[in-house]
Amino acid sequence: MAIKSDNWIKGKAQNDAMIEPFVESQVRNDVISYGLSSYGYDVRIADEYKIFTNLNSTIVDPKHFDERSFVDYQGDVCIIPPNSFALGRTLEYFRIPRQVMTICVGKSTYARCGIITNVTPLEPGWEGFVTLEISNTTPLPAKIYSGEGIAQILFFESDEECNQSYSDKRGKYQGQVGVTLPKL
Repeated sequence: MAIKSDNWIKGKAQNDAMIEPFVESQVRNDVISYGLSSYGYDVRIADEYKIFTNLNSTIVDPKHFDERSFVDYQGDVCIIPPNSFALGRTLEYFRIPRQVMTICVGKSTYARCGIITNVTPLEPGWEGFVTLEISNTTPLPAKIYSGEGIAQILFFESDEECNQSYSDKRGKYQGQVGVTLPKL
């Protein structure tokens, strides 16, 4: 596997609709940067969130997830409570080719403020809006800016296609739209 450059990403985005909408250069003017970078793509966060709450005293159980663990919110900024997290989604829709795997890492601007973005890899054959988990590791409220950069996707291409892609497995998160909660 080899990490892919900006030229490869641009070609796949323009010819194969791998990323929509696609911004072909870094946008930086008074925003947390987003768009194509040297060896990845900086995604933006949409304006819809699910903010974790303990108002209903539910138990966090990935096998029996209680939607009352979150409060829905939409806005230009999202305030994440201290030592808590929110779920969001990318503005970009992804279609990952069969011979490609991605890894997502958080933006350093947020990481330097104690705000960590977590995403599992985007598997070969997966498509959809990416659900993001944004953790506030600080004892203070943290602000997230909708429509701006939140994480970077790195693309790795194999010299051969996988035997079974995410779409072949009929993965439970295939084609997800909106902020998607855990499924079993």
